[in-house]
Amino acid sequence: MKFLDQAKVFVQSGHGGAGSVSFRREAFVEYGGPNGGDGGKGGDVWAEAVEGLNTLIDYRYQQHYKAPRGEGGAGRDRSGAAGEDVVLKLPVGTQILDEDNEHVLADLTEIGQRVLLARGGRGGKGNAFFKSSTHQAPRIAQPGEDGEERWIWLRLKVIADAGLVGLPNAGKSTFLAAASRANPKIAAYPFTTLHPNLGVVDLGAGSCYVLADIPGLIEGAHEGAGIGDRFLGHIERCATLVHLLDATEESPLDAYRTVRVELDAYGAGLSEKPEIVVLNKIDAVDEETLKAHVETLESEIGTPIHTVSGVTGQNVRPLLGEIWRAVEANRRSNTETEADKDSWTP
Repeated sequence: MKFLDQAKVFVQSGHGGAGSVSFRREAFVEYGGPNGGDGGKGGDVWAEAVEGLNTLIDYRYQQHYKAPRGEGGAGRDRSGAAGEDVVLKLPVGTQILDEDNEHVLADLTEIGQRVLLARGGRGGKGNAFFKSSTHQAPRIAQPGEDGEERWIWLRLKVIADAGLVGLPNAGKSTFLAAASRANPKIAAYPFTTLHPNLGVVDLGAGSCYVLADIPGLIEGAHEGAGIGDRFLGHIERCATLVHLLDATEESPLDAYRTVRVELDAYGAGLSEKPEIVVLNKIDAVDEETLKAHVETLESEIGTPIHTVSGVTGQNVRPLLGEIWRAVEANRRSNTETEADKDSWTP
């Protein structure tokens, strides 16, 4: 299935049905009077987060979603049937934005979460509604209300606990394959990864988290160079970033600086997220070169540098444990924050 993380769609709720003008005309009935029924309500348009979807590809081929209108009222006080609702089934992690693609209307982060996109018009009142002691034979009825219509943007941001960042060919896909059962495309040329990949890392005893691999960044990505930086949105929800550097590069420090510039330019709080810096492909360099790279990076960054080989698996497990500790700390912090909100009383 092709990956698509952004789509623009048109939604329109149903118009309300018109009320009816009708009078009783039964034989041998002493008193007549109005008996026109009300029109039915138009159908609503909803968005719902469902399990089992990981792309917005369905919304590339169908972009218009219109709910049916309510049926009109009828005589004998019969109300019209309401129009059926239309539900847009979306992957968990989808944001719904206004037509300007800036204002966020809703963020679907849990399975089963629903949001109303367009409310159906109310049905019109029939003439029986307008009967009164001074107006016993009204010949008026309301038309149904119009439904709502709007263009909206759907933007998918995958739900992951940790995200892999780095230059193209830093070994992110190889590391993801070594850390989980994911099978991303791996090749010896830049931009092998063209869309985000997810892998579940299971360390046992309840230590389980989701790791995301996004396409590589190059200098000027925030200006559209290479694949650009729009896939960075998929790691906005991550608790920590895992910054992979290629140990076979002449200057991993320059590579580190390049990616950090792009994270700063993108914004959205990515540059403030906790970061674990990793030198990958250590199986392809000698110990002296590796030691020099580590010392240079540590003097610049001020934090310990992890060294791994995604191909051989060397030091991968300890690094996964370090990532888990960062993820667990974030989850604990979020749980405590929610508990504080629940316990607060005005």
